[in-house]
Amino acid sequence: MTATLLATHRVEKPWGRHNLWPGFPDPASDGEPVGEIWFQMPGNATPDLLIKYLFTSEKLSVQVHPNDEQAHARGLPRGKDECWVILDAEQDSTIALGTREPIDRDTLRAAALDGSIEHLLDWKPVKAGDFFYSASGTIHAIGAGITLIEVQQNSETTYRLYDYGRPRELHLDEGVAVSDPVPFEPHPMPGRVSDDRTILVEGPKFVLERWPGGHRNITLPENVSGWLIPVSGEGVVDGVAFQAGQCLTLEGTCEIESAAGSDLLFAYPGTSRI
Repeated sequence: MTATLLATHRVEKPWGRHNLWPGFPDPASDGEPVGEIWFQMPGNATPDLLIKYLFTSEKLSVQVHPNDEQAHARGLPRGKDECWVILDAEQDSTIALGTREPIDRDTLRAAALDGSIEHLLDWKPVKAGDFFYSASGTIHAIGAGITLIEVQQNSETTYRLYDYGRPRELHLDEGVAVSDPVPFEPHPMPGRVSDDRTILVEGPKFVLERWPGGHRNITLPENVSGWLIPVSGEGVVDGVAFQAGQCLTLEGTCEIESAAGSDLLFAYPGTSRI
């Protein structure tokens, strides 16, 4: 049994914020805004999954990620499927997922160059409690005024298609090639499997479960790590205390005790349930 509290890495972004989320200290008012907080494994480990918090004050770039096969063809370790648990959103916040109707890649490229791609995307209103799974190949953009937890394959291969005139590099050739410019189809959610367990994602790249507070014993397969993400509340796992805003990796057989009213996420790679 092993429970490890992960270190945090703050990432400054032009679209980030100076007011973050309870549990995270705000950056200095005259400093750069923070857009992401990553949870990092000790040493130089490169695990299958990466857990982040995102804080947005502006729209993120319109982007797309390759799948595993496309990534391997470019010598990269993996593609990037990701999902988002929305913690907070302003009244008019939106996320773009897919295109409003199918378009061809020539049209996609032209729209990325002239900026009309914004109007081809399907901008969906979001609110606290929403959940979205964005598979590789999905054209997407996270809007302003959103706080979310992201669970993703551990890859930072991002192809920007459009960035609202910001002076950052675009990746039109690579991005158009891996894009699937069609309307978004929600990932099937298995849903609740018991009174104290809801399956949000069941593979193929990872499993994501949501648990209420209480007592729980889990056993992970050999050489498989799990990520415990307390959304709210606090608790102890094998003598290691945790609270909202932190993240732990678990291995082997673990005993978890969390306060009543806690809200926990648990992620692990693969398709088999623990």
